[in-house]
Amino acid sequence: MQVKDLSTVHHLVSDLFKWPTSKAEWDQYKLTPEQIDFFKTNGYLAGIKMLDEEQIEKLKEDLAILVEPGSPGHELFYEFHSNESTDADTILFHALGAWRISPGFHDVLWNPRFIMAASQLLGDVPVRFWHDQLFYKPAKKGGVVAWHQDYSYWTRTKPVAHLTCWCSLDDSTQENGCLQYVPGSQRWGLLDKPELAGDMMGIMNYLTPQQQQEFKPIPVETKAGEAIFHHSLTLHGSGENKSSRPRRAFVINVFEDGVKSDSEDVLLNGVPPVHKGQKMQGQFFPLLTEEHA
Repeated sequence: MQVKDLSTVHHLVSDLFKWPTSKAEWDQYKLTPEQIDFFKTNGYLAGIKMLDEEQIEKLKEDLAILVEPGSPGHELFYEFHSNESTDADTILFHALGAWRISPGFHDVLWNPRFIMAASQLLGDVPVRFWHDQLFYKPAKKGGVVAWHQDYSYWTRTKPVAHLTCWCSLDDSTQENGCLQYVPGSQRWGLLDKPELAGDMMGIMNYLTPQQQQEFKPIPVETKAGEAIFHHSLTLHGSGENKSSRPRRAFVINVFEDGVKSDSEDVLLNGVPPVHKGQKMQGQFFPLLTEEHA
């Protein structure tokens, strides 16, 4: 079955979310000054309500289809890993590009709760989409995501003006592999990148003795439908899922409008290169909003 490539549509395509039409409607989603200060200090901000029960269930239904390698539109994924884990006894499903295939995962980009928070945390600026991710750790055997900084995989774009939103579709706990953060690590500068689904603690080889002393992880548990935002240089990772429940999540990666390509190489599989020095924009990197009325 032919699936329309939703990267050509830069607005809501379903009724999953409602687009605000007034300043008052936008303002209800604003973060508080205290939340913004916490983010600036620690490099992450948790507990942000993103989805209601109906939205969660719809996205779970879409995910159940998308994880199948032969699902309609599969060729539109930038990357698809049924199991990216380097441990044969564990499974880490990881894919990029669901926004092109699923109306639900397309429309989470235009969720006003997300857009408002992202704009504020980047400094009240227009926000442009970079790419999305799906993560699925099945019950009992879900694999790890090693400690890393997101920007260490994104150095082909500059300057560093990027932001990640991780949103849980299940309650995320220490037992099923919730995210963990090292508060303040966004000030450590750019580190070498480890293998994303390799040795959980591989990052320690790249830290200075001082950083190793300051490496004090904080597990951040979330309820289904809650998001965590983090700076692109904040160290984070997640452990195995040893529980009897799956741990499913999606990620939206964005940057401030004006970020440019720093490479002549393909930035995402199947996407035409953006020449070095040129602004990131166009079909695959849409502006999510300019100003909130």
